[in-house]
Amino acid sequence: MKPDTKLNQLEQIKKFTTVVADTADFESIREFKPQDATTNPSLVYAATQKENYSHFLDEVLAECHRSGLSGLAQMEDIIDHLLVRFGSAMLEIVPGRVSTETDVRYSFDVDGSIKKARRLIALYKEQGIERERVLIKIASTWEGIMAAEHLQTEGIKCNMTLLFSLPQAVRAAEAKVQLISPFVGRIYDWFKAANKRDYSGAEDPGVQSVQEIYTYYKHFGYETEVMGASFRNVGQILELAGCDLLTISPDLMRELSASYGTVDRKLAPENAQQADVIRLEIDEKKFRYLVNENAMATEKTAEGIRKFAAAIAKLEKFIASKIG
Repeated sequence: MKPDTKLNQLEQIKKFTTVVADTADFESIREFKPQDATTNPSLVYAATQKENYSHFLDEVLAECHRSGLSGLAQMEDIIDHLLVRFGSAMLEIVPGRVSTETDVRYSFDVDGSIKKARRLIALYKEQGIERERVLIKIASTWEGIMAAEHLQTEGIKCNMTLLFSLPQAVRAAEAKVQLISPFVGRIYDWFKAANKRDYSGAEDPGVQSVQEIYTYYKHFGYETEVMGASFRNVGQILELAGCDLLTISPDLMRELSASYGTVDRKLAPENAQQADVIRLEIDEKKFRYLVNENAMATEKTAEGIRKFAAAIAKLEKFIASKIG
């Protein structure tokens, strides 16, 4: 029998970290009551395969059929509407914000990323949702951060995804983006494979990466939020308790909800302010060189873009089967 007077670990984490649902499954969002939610083409594809969400695509197809578009333009329009439809439904459940991903195939196209972000925000506006409740996810390439920097001046808040290194994080903060999502689990995966050993607790390279970024941001007073993402186990989450935000899958939220062990706050602004941190000066040449020097960041960013692009292609193929 669970104790009446003690909070489970998920509830304890919520005391000092904003929890974000890393899923497009509405029932999980209702169950765990996160503040924010996030989605992407892969999560949306997975949701459309479930009977209770298939009507979203049917409704979007019916609406977009009346647009008169055809070919690639039609497909792009359908996916934009579908992402926004899921995001809008999530915002009926969560009190905060939803992150919606731009087409990752624009990762090296500043103008393309800006245009896509504006389109998504316009579609949310049609649903009666103001831009303050939407974060546009863009890959943390030099071009992606440039696009985000411009979008932020328009009041379009951005979430830098596929972020694996301090140089990417520093450039994003200097661009005044709203939020970054360093990928804990994918960093862990790379080091585990490269060094042929497992990691746990504070020695986890993914955990250490987010700790480094969080400390840098709080030490120098950057307002950009840090959201740990892509977790492989609850140990990684517990080591980052106190981070601004953590985006967590339903399975890991369920595991945290079933545990009543004490959660200690590991990250705090006052500790970061007292840390010995060297400021990193970043221009385009320095950014590209430092990321290139970091084999993990270079490989995982490139791999992530390829995988995200493959997820969009998979969603497009599924939609084409419905249209055809």
